[in-house]
Amino acid sequence: MRSRIALVAVGCAASALLVGCGEPPPDARYTGSGNTYGTANAGFETCMVTDAGGVDDKSFNESGWNGVKAAIDANPGVYGSYRQSNSSADYEPNLRASADDDCDLVIGVGGLMAEAVAQVAAEYPDQRFAIVDAHVELDNVYSMEFNAAQSSYLAGYLAAGVSKTGRVATWGGMQIPAVTIFMDGFAAGVAGYNAAHGTAIAVLGWDVEDQNGSFTGNFDDTSAGRSITENFIAQGADVIHPVAGPVGMGGASAVQDSPNVSMIWVDSDGYEAVPEYQDIMLSSSMKDISAAVRVAIDNAFGDGVKDGRYVGTLSNAGVGLAPFHDFDAKVPEPLKRELTTLRRDIVDGKIVINSPAAPKL
Repeated sequence: MRSRIALVAVGCAASALLVGCGEPPPDARYTGSGNTYGTANAGFETCMVTDAGGVDDKSFNESGWNGVKAAIDANPGVYGSYRQSNSSADYEPNLRASADDDCDLVIGVGGLMAEAVAQVAAEYPDQRFAIVDAHVELDNVYSMEFNAAQSSYLAGYLAAGVSKTGRVATWGGMQIPAVTIFMDGFAAGVAGYNAAHGTAIAVLGWDVEDQNGSFTGNFDDTSAGRSITENFIAQGADVIHPVAGPVGMGGASAVQDSPNVSMIWVDSDGYEAVPEYQDIMLSSSMKDISAAVRVAIDNAFGDGVKDGRYVGTLSNAGVGLAPFHDFDAKVPEPLKRELTTLRRDIVDGKIVINSPAAPKL
């Protein structure tokens, strides 16, 4: 779709904090079923291509689709749809199909899709594309990245501060930058706690120096997530930080079956995303994919730069540590104060978390 609804002012789509151009009518908010949202005659179509795991993966795919829906709720001139990828073989066909449908913005969700987005975007130089969790250097690709090492530093510090066994663990789905950046931050946070308190809390599952650790090799095998988590619990880990999208739910089931073990979720607030595991959810290392996607859509709708770049950090709330929810009373007040100070020091640049996977600015 190339037409626009003239009554919607282009300028109202320019900000990440946008709350809308007035309330859209009810039929613009909650129409559509399955893989569509909004009204088909809205004028501007955003087409999202998911990674494997499904649009309801309780992680990055779902967060991306929530961002599309939020943009539509705020702007009746936008319509959304998605194509689901069941494997990496679906990336390019889904992206091409979206471009061929004349979508005004095609969004690929997940760093694994970066090569496919680069390939297809080069074939359609006049088409706007966007990518979540990667940076593609093409004139028609808007890149969304997150310095998740910052939020996971706080998560690692928290884990070390509440551990009773002296061992915590992190593991990933696949060894890609969007995963290892969390693991780097988590390990750095534990190291920071050890330095501050003279302790020796051990991190299982990831060696920062060697950039080597434990991975399931995919983002959809929940049984592998359970198995790897059971292994770390058997080794004495009492806080687990999986960086594996829906595979993390396998780990959560293992934690739920193990007394005195808790979990730190990833991407979204796990307490809200997977409510069946609220009783084990200490916190989450979050990245606000939804807000970033909305910024990308607002930018495209307003004819903004095609090759823009969004980097989520603690300072712009693009990443963050989730509330402790049911664990709030179990987190010592001095530790809470430390975390508040650490967050401020990271924002102010007094603490810099190094990770080979961090966005290069």
